[in-house]
Amino acid sequence: MAAASGTVLHLPKPSSESVIPVFNIPAITWALTAVLLLSGSYHFLQATKSHQRTDQINKSLHALMNVLMAAMLWNLVPSTTLAQTAVLTGAALWFVIQAGARPEFKTLCAGNQGRLKCLYHSLSMAGAAVMIAMMGQVTTGHVPAGGMSMPNAHHSMAAAAPSTAAATFDHSPGLAILLTVLFGAAAVVFILLLVRFRVTKTTLRDTAASRLSVRAEHGLEALGAAVMAMMFATMS
Repeated sequence: MAAASGTVLHLPKPSSESVIPVFNIPAITWALTAVLLLSGSYHFLQATKSHQRTDQINKSLHALMNVLMAAMLWNLVPSTTLAQTAVLTGAALWFVIQAGARPEFKTLCAGNQGRLKCLYHSLSMAGAAVMIAMMGQVTTGHVPAGGMSMPNAHHSMAAAAPSTAAATFDHSPGLAILLTVLFGAAAVVFILLLVRFRVTKTTLRDTAASRLSVRAEHGLEALGAAVMAMMFATMS
């Protein structure tokens, strides 16, 4: 960008560190990244194995959400924040449409349990979109007006970053706390479902593969909800 005085202003490259202090601790960041990528890989494999188009789309959206959340932990590709938010918002709407579909559409969410499941998945997508949007507000820098030299611009932006982050989080504590409670409760529910499923007698029509799939799904849902709760808790 050319300044009025003829000097060239070189903007600093985005930091690879997270703007949330707790996620700058390598052990926590790597652990959460591993959980998100594990869940994303599982959903991707399930999408490739499924023969139903709707199920393929749903699993692929879950895989994409987990990858985007993992990328957010490392503050990767911040320039695509708007696109990521738009995709996740569209995914949330897609699950809402499925939850409200007429009963004759058997390929969409059917039954009360299926509709509740789709509503939760819609909440997950919306929560991820909100989190990425909040992080995008923090990491967005503003180019100072006028012909400021490179050293002065660099120091001004560096000094403004902490105050920008603080202002952003100060304006969203209520939403972050609400989402922390919701996803924390969801994690507890999925853990209870996992435990209950393990102690419940299975019927003859249940195969070993289906039982393993349900257990894996409940376990990953519990982990995913716990990660979301933890991330929103640090933003409250």
